[in-house]
Amino acid sequence: MKLIRFASIDGNSNGYWGMLAMFAAFILAALGSSYYMEHNGHWVTGMNNQIVWGLPHVFAVFLIVAASGALNVASMASVFNKKAYKPLARLSALLAIALLAGGLMILVLDLGRPDRLLVAATIYNFKSIFAWNMILYSGFIAIVGAYLWTMMDETVNKFNRIAGFSAFVWRLLLTTGTGSIFGFLVARQGYDAAIMAPMFIIMSFAFGLAIFWLVMFTAYSGTGRDLGDAMVVRMRKLLGIFVAAILYFVMVFHLTNLYATEHHGVEAFILRDGGIFTQLFWIGQVVIGGLIPLALVFAPQLQKCRKSLSLASVLVIIGGLVQMYVIIIGGQAYPLEMFPGMEVSSSFYDGVVNSYSPTLAEFLLGLGGFAVALIVVSISVKALDLLPVSLADSVADPHHKD
Repeated sequence: MKLIRFASIDGNSNGYWGMLAMFAAFILAALGSSYYMEHNGHWVTGMNNQIVWGLPHVFAVFLIVAASGALNVASMASVFNKKAYKPLARLSALLAIALLAGGLMILVLDLGRPDRLLVAATIYNFKSIFAWNMILYSGFIAIVGAYLWTMMDETVNKFNRIAGFSAFVWRLLLTTGTGSIFGFLVARQGYDAAIMAPMFIIMSFAFGLAIFWLVMFTAYSGTGRDLGDAMVVRMRKLLGIFVAAILYFVMVFHLTNLYATEHHGVEAFILRDGGIFTQLFWIGQVVIGGLIPLALVFAPQLQKCRKSLSLASVLVIIGGLVQMYVIIIGGQAYPLEMFPGMEVSSSFYDGVVNSYSPTLAEFLLGLGGFAVALIVVSISVKALDLLPVSLADSVADPHHKD
């Protein structure tokens, strides 16, 4: 494995500036949507008193979870000493910070009163999982930022292993905290499961790696830099393992719920009787986000095909967003079990499946989070030496033989 040389991209092409302009347009649209919702009130959205977490939360949680997974490549390099991933550790750390920033932007702008973020940042209720996450999010950015510093500055490179291990532990805590938001909500039959935390961790691996591959592939194909087959095969195998693991955890989650009588109602709702949620689960989450990517990834004739891996990554991202929608929106749509075993009805929609129709403003705010993450990465790779000049097999593959 030859010495890796890093360099920034030129970023002078019309395509590069056009890409930045597109991201900026989505960010402006997101800011406009946030102003529209804040100025008029959330009644202009699809959210209501029953479904208080809408489409923006779907995008936000997805990006936060993906941020942890995007760091996986760097973790394998420093914590597990996998030399093949060391050239990509800088981009991995940067993308993790960018994705978290995008997700948090959505959450802040969806608060209705963004200024109240100061309350959450200064007053902590340690019995609340949300207060824990405030610490986890800010700590993640600080620790991963320090980790990136140890990779780029030779004077502090001796602390790289410590910083990498700290970032690895912290990312697990962050994703555990995010999953526990739902796992600790015992009032909602669709949540209330200890397996939520580890399931969110494995989801982060797949979502983050899918985004990482698309960013890396776009950067190398757009700049004409070499990308060897060895790296493509590694990414393909990893993505396949993570997607298969998600399907396994989803299966265990639902089988466990089916074993408990108290969850039979919500399981029937998601798996059979939930209308759009049932369709999204089976078609969007299982088929589009799971089975088709697995077929693309493990097809022997496609092992070195970059386009098929990119398609699989796009499908994993779509499936991930659908999975978040089913978990977050579907979990709120199912009526609260006020009196288990009894039929409840009232003028307050008790016992009624709650309806939700996302609006354009919510959708644009969610896309704005993606745009923030991608514009941060696009500008950073132009300003900093984050990308290896070459990832050809002769350079990046530790087992390559001339």
